[in-house]
Amino acid sequence: MADRPRLLLISDRGFASKEFENDLALRGITLLRPSFKRERKRKGEGLLKSMRQLIESVNDTLKGQLDLERHGGRTFEGVAVRVAQRVLAMAAAICRNHKTGAPITRSLVAFDH
Repeated sequence: MADRPRLLLISDRGFASKEFENDLALRGITLLRPSFKRERKRKGEGLLKSMRQLIESVNDTLKGQLDLERHGGRTFEGVAVRVAQRVLAMAAAICRNHKTGAPITRSLVAFDH
């Protein structure tokens, strides 16, 4: 963590304890999580909903369109290469779709032959 100053950890309500937050603070980590009803609103809490939607969207894209759960890799390196290939293919498709004015930019349907 020394190599990553001002690290931000995003979590759900399950990671809530003074001891845990104090330990993170000692390590220079900021915890961003939703507040409980009994708590006052936490700093940055308004960002969580849009951040969660973004994470879910990326997760859905990686699992659904890129089929990353069936990558076929047998070693760490094999998995990493296959994941990188698919992510780069998706990035190229998004870029192309954006430049050509396609109505849906995050789609590989036009390339699925």
